[in-house]
Amino acid sequence: MPVTIAQLQKWKHQKKPIAALTATDYAIGKLLDKAGIDLILVGDSLAMVALGYKNTLPVTLDDMIRHAQAVGRGISNALLIVDLPFLSYQVSPEQAIQSAGRIFKETEAKGIKLEGGYPEMINTIHKIIQAGMPVMGHLGLTPQSVHRIGYRVQGTTTDAADLIIHQAKELVEAGIFALLLENIPAELAAKITELVPVPTIGIGAGKSCDGQILVTHDVLGLSDWQPPFAHKYIDLSSVITEAVQQYCQDVRQI
Repeated sequence: MPVTIAQLQKWKHQKKPIAALTATDYAIGKLLDKAGIDLILVGDSLAMVALGYKNTLPVTLDDMIRHAQAVGRGISNALLIVDLPFLSYQVSPEQAIQSAGRIFKETEAKGIKLEGGYPEMINTIHKIIQAGMPVMGHLGLTPQSVHRIGYRVQGTTTDAADLIIHQAKELVEAGIFALLLENIPAELAAKITELVPVPTIGIGAGKSCDGQILVTHDVLGLSDWQPPFAHKYIDLSSVITEAVQQYCQDVRQI
């Protein structure tokens, strides 16, 4: 049966871990769904792993929609969530509503995700939700702010941790259905998970979150760079390279 937002929230109370991964195309989406993944995120990380950019900033709303359409064709059960990319929602709440609306109208997404917890973003998220569109929050390391905060661990000081806790509460008040916590101390993630009534999904945030997500390319060994918190379950880069080398050898021996 298809996974729903209501199920995620029920699983939090049942303490049933939520398994999530990213996808960028039909083939991977279909395989993840077949393997039993609960949630698939078409993340703006596709800018790097699928399009070859150095960070997430260049990816466009049209890019996100095109990839989400492809992933959506491959899944039957997993909950499909799509990132709003950089500058598709920061200008104004009206812009954010229009961008989110395009994703819901043009893809099979059941929710969107956007970064940040400052007052202006809380207001934007509240208005998107009021317009009838489910939102997942994202705190901690927010890659769209890479030039301001870098890729380092967030929430390591008392003040920084308190701010993230405050923002998490504010996001819940705004109506988010889940909260992604990225690259923060495990103790902080555990505290937030206990405090908020919505599921927390961690990436580099320890084992106490209600669920875990990684970039699939990292899991499969297909990334150019492996974050320290991402476990590589197989080295497909070597497997594919060896297979293609064997193919080339076979062809050239004909």
